[in-house]
Amino acid sequence: MSALEPGAGRISPVSRRRVFAMVRRYWYLLRGSWPRIVELMYWPTIQMIMWGFITLHLRDSSTWVAQAAGVLLTGVLLWDILFRGQLGYTLSFLEEMYSRNLGQLFVSPLRPVEMVLALMTTSLLRTLIGIVPAALLAIPLFAWNVFAIGLPLVAFFALLLVMGWAVGMFVTALLLRVGLGGESLAWFVIFLLIPVSAVYYPVDVLPVWLQAVAYALPPVYVFEGMRAVLFDGAFRWDYFLAAVGLNIVYLCLGAAAFLWSFHTARIKGLLLQGGE
Repeated sequence: MSALEPGAGRISPVSRRRVFAMVRRYWYLLRGSWPRIVELMYWPTIQMIMWGFITLHLRDSSTWVAQAAGVLLTGVLLWDILFRGQLGYTLSFLEEMYSRNLGQLFVSPLRPVEMVLALMTTSLLRTLIGIVPAALLAIPLFAWNVFAIGLPLVAFFALLLVMGWAVGMFVTALLLRVGLGGESLAWFVIFLLIPVSAVYYPVDVLPVWLQAVAYALPPVYVFEGMRAVLFDGAFRWDYFLAAVGLNIVYLCLGAAAFLWSFHTARIKGLLLQGGE
């Protein structure tokens, strides 16, 4: 018996078929548009080139940068994981709003949690497409191989991607409430975090009161941990566990915000008006 049929006595479990069906939908949309693929690779590559040349300059004029080759390049690439993770999640949702397709999707058996899982998977694919070419290009251009970091790089990638998903959930929750009038949120919300995420400088550079804000955010522990690996050759498990714990908190809060906004939008009929 379907969960939508009268008299259904239980909530149907999450369907992997429906999740993968949504992922295939987004994948076909992505691969059918070469400008979308080019755009995914464009900004990471341009930023990598720009900061690569800045690093070459600072390496000769800054003792701090000279102590660990590639520290700024690695910071740029890791930050772009967070940015691409959030943007990949949010843009896939926005495409449904652009096409006014949310109403049609949710009269099907698709459940909100399945939509979230599909958006996460699509975000992962878009992030990999954007980041991997930029990281590979850094090898011949600047003689820096970020993959040499090894397993800590996998941990940093996962932590930043999950935080990107959490921010994406908050943004999509707002979009459900305000519609496309809040489209710009998809682009600038994540940049509110960059001053306090210690991407390009240690967290102790910040004022003391702002350090308290910074330590409440998972990216700080990732970037501090990245510098610990590059400068000291040590993986900081305390930073890793702190980031994992905070990620769980933010992911739960983001999911709660999205589900609450979805419930409200469904009651008020906003799913049919999201494209207006």
